[in-house]
Amino acid sequence: MKQNGNYLKSPDLLPISHGDRKISPFGFTVIWIGMAVVLAAFAIGGAGIQTLPLGWVIVATIIGSVLIGIFMTIIGDIGVEHGLSFPVYMRAPFGTIGTHIPSLVRGITASCWFGINTYFGATAMNAILFTLIGFDNWFICFLIFAAAQLINTALGIKAIERFADLAAPTIILISVWMYLSLSDKALEQGRDVWTWVENPVTGGAAITAFMVVVMSNMGFWATLAADMPSLSRFFKAPKNERNWFKRNKAQIAGSIIAMPIVNTFMVIIGAVSYVAVMNYDPVVGLQEAASGIVLGVLLLMIVFAQWSTNTSANVVPAATIFSNVGGPKVPFWAGVIIAGIVGIVVQPWSLFDVIIPALLIIGGILSAIVGILFTDYYVLRKRRVNVQELYEDNGQFKYTNGVNWAGMIAWIIGGLAAYWLSAYSFFVGFGVGAIIYYFLAKYWYFNKYKQAEIEDPNDEKYLGITVGRDWKIDTTETVIIEETVNTQI
Repeated sequence: MKQNGNYLKSPDLLPISHGDRKISPFGFTVIWIGMAVVLAAFAIGGAGIQTLPLGWVIVATIIGSVLIGIFMTIIGDIGVEHGLSFPVYMRAPFGTIGTHIPSLVRGITASCWFGINTYFGATAMNAILFTLIGFDNWFICFLIFAAAQLINTALGIKAIERFADLAAPTIILISVWMYLSLSDKALEQGRDVWTWVENPVTGGAAITAFMVVVMSNMGFWATLAADMPSLSRFFKAPKNERNWFKRNKAQIAGSIIAMPIVNTFMVIIGAVSYVAVMNYDPVVGLQEAASGIVLGVLLLMIVFAQWSTNTSANVVPAATIFSNVGGPKVPFWAGVIIAGIVGIVVQPWSLFDVIIPALLIIGGILSAIVGILFTDYYVLRKRRVNVQELYEDNGQFKYTNGVNWAGMIAWIIGGLAAYWLSAYSFFVGFGVGAIIYYFLAKYWYFNKYKQAEIEDPNDEKYLGITVGRDWKIDTTETVIIEETVNTQI
């Protein structure tokens, strides 16, 4: 008996229409200012300055940041064009059931980062309270801070943007203050932040150290490169716009311009903190470099920053994925709670010491997914998607019992290759995943399971906002209703 496919049609996973997209290019830029202030960036700076001068750490960070920003924008077009989230589109290259495995890897990773950043922010909150009133219990601060972020996220994407509007200018101003305070502390120790290196390396070792900084930056943000559609589906974009760059100007402003600038500055702060107090954690550095109200304000910046980061970069993607796995019985707000629980259960306070190795491994695993998405969306389907079938359990994307083995095999091989060549993890994972998926899908799986948009690459049938279409899914029947398409270009 044919089911109606409703388990794939959770309301929070349906395509976002043009009228419901609220985030402007400026709004996304502001969100990025908050998202880029994270412990991982500080750790990259602290690790990099141990073997390379600060100037080379900056160059490597800019390269890595711009490159990953380009990948984010490329993959994010899935959300802009069709209003689809990451776990929903993943049904195309992985199948309606297969999507859950790589999606859960991303969701659990995002939840872990939520926990790590919450702990980081909680230590700053605890330091503020200790300075002001003598209160000293980081775990209570951790629980309160986690609850506040989860409630903010459960209220929806617009609440997140409003909070970012408040946090961003505070973050920019106090980041400068933080840099100056730590630089002065370093000079007191007799160390010039622009020339000091703990253990300088040369030759091949220097190239490897340089690439580790590049890959660490790409590895951390690889989570969002894969998952950008979950955010980009909320970005404002013009209907009937054939120019890819004009459609994606919100992404370009945020991911390719704002993020590299802010991320690089945060890496610098992590490096300067390490030079000043031999610890990349600026909470530790600031407690030695400042006091009183100055210290309180600087630490408040860290709390704001982690809040802004976690809601957009971690909780929203994780909650969307958990909602996809659970179906209509797990609405978005329930996914938010699950993400919070996972982030606490993993005991993030114990994960600090393995951040850089973890970034390289996670980046490699997720980069293979980015490569597969690129091949599936741009190379094979040429941006055309049979969206209605993504919501049908017995439709085009069921493949073999719900699994597209071309995607699964490419992901496993790409992830393993990136793991073994971790110094170049993102490039290896992306390239291997993309190439293997292309050949397996084109010459094996898509011959066995025909794809309508590949067999009949019709713009008016299978493009979204480019031809003025809002995809509408009937959640009570298997019939899909589409708005009238404006074919006048």
